[in-house]
Amino acid sequence: MTLRVSGPQLVAADGTPVRLRGVGLGGWMNMENFITGYPANESTMRDAVRDVLGEERAALFFDRLLTSFFGPDDAALLAAMGANCVRIPVNYRHFESDDRPMEIIEDGFRHLDRVIGLLAERRIYSVIDLHALPGAQNQHWHSDNPTHVASFWRHRHFQDRAVHLWEVIADRYKDNPWVAGYNPINEPGDVGGRVIGPFYDRLVKALRAVDPAHVLFLDGNTYSTDFSIFREVYENTVFVCHDYALAGFAHGGPYPGYTRGEWVDRGELERAFEKRTTFQRQTGTPLWVGEFGPVYTGDPAIDAQRYQILADQLEIFDGYQAGWSLWTYKDVGLQGLVHADPEGPYLRRFGDFVAKKKRLGADRWGSTMEESSDVLAPLHRLVEEEFPHWEPYPWGARYQTDDLLRHILVAQALVPEYAALFGGLDDSELLALADSFALAGCARRDRLIELLTANLTSGAA
Repeated sequence: MTLRVSGPQLVAADGTPVRLRGVGLGGWMNMENFITGYPANESTMRDAVRDVLGEERAALFFDRLLTSFFGPDDAALLAAMGANCVRIPVNYRHFESDDRPMEIIEDGFRHLDRVIGLLAERRIYSVIDLHALPGAQNQHWHSDNPTHVASFWRHRHFQDRAVHLWEVIADRYKDNPWVAGYNPINEPGDVGGRVIGPFYDRLVKALRAVDPAHVLFLDGNTYSTDFSIFREVYENTVFVCHDYALAGFAHGGPYPGYTRGEWVDRGELERAFEKRTTFQRQTGTPLWVGEFGPVYTGDPAIDAQRYQILADQLEIFDGYQAGWSLWTYKDVGLQGLVHADPEGPYLRRFGDFVAKKKRLGADRWGSTMEESSDVLAPLHRLVEEEFPHWEPYPWGARYQTDDLLRHILVAQALVPEYAALFGGLDDSELLALADSFALAGCARRDRLIELLTANLTSGAA
């Protein structure tokens, strides 16, 4: 039953085409600030919470959060919607410690095994996605990077550890037919583009030596947009694009309409998709969009436009028979199909803090790029005037300045305030916070669920 690549399609063992469509499980085994409401990056936050709670009680909270965040009810909801795939982002720190590199933490697989099993029971495939690699493979928070430097590409030591970890993961799941395959590097950001190609060659060879059967899902460089780094089309491989619509970001303009000077309508969405999938179509390999999806604002008029963006993208994907994984399943209200109830224990305690983060634009994902403009606009003008030719990787000076000032400096300054909110809680209160993310304690974004369910059950497979 293990899937394999056959020309431009994934097929089951009997040759039946399978188009993987579902969701990403963001914020679970790779936590992200906008998903669960903390500031900065995961390991910085965990260290601060541990300082407040102590080792044992912090472990109690975080383990319960993993248990509550995805359980049988979540798997049942996705199955009822018609999803047949969940992309599961994981942080390497669950399986290996920086102070004991190459030593595998067996307990780290406990929850991953559990969720892969829950999904398999409902005939839903899993794609294991290493979202945070040792040293950080890209420049942002979602690789658990506290800086703006992707050190993974600078140090062979980090690369050796990633290869070793993937050998262990592949050996563990090589006989599991409900693991669709391995997504070894989420959104790599190799600045010069010189290391990533040879590293993929090395990694693919190592994975194939352990598990020759499972599909590899390989992201292009520069956050899964640049596929020129591939020197060959590896066998049984899907080359994964990410396809976020410019008008769907928090700073997106009207749809159709202009966002930061660029026109976006359905035609532009399709042209962007065609550009992002040129390599796949030229090589005759399957199309799979590993991440996409708009951000919602709470404004009914704006959100209606965001749902139209999503509907248009789904229609485009159907037209090209592209598989997809919507980002993301569950959060505190920005993007998920379901989200923690504003009246539940977690947001009653952290809601004001989440609002402060939003006011300051401390999270890159969710920022309109205009927060605290009275303070930051003069700095942006200074950079524009004094350094007009500065074009830092990956997205240029405007984004880089925001990242350094807002999403690193301001975000890290907020960490102690977040951690302090755990103070004075007893064990039952800690568990109640974690249980706020159980499906029973969540609100549902009904229009989004209806839209996705209609597509998944329409027979457009």
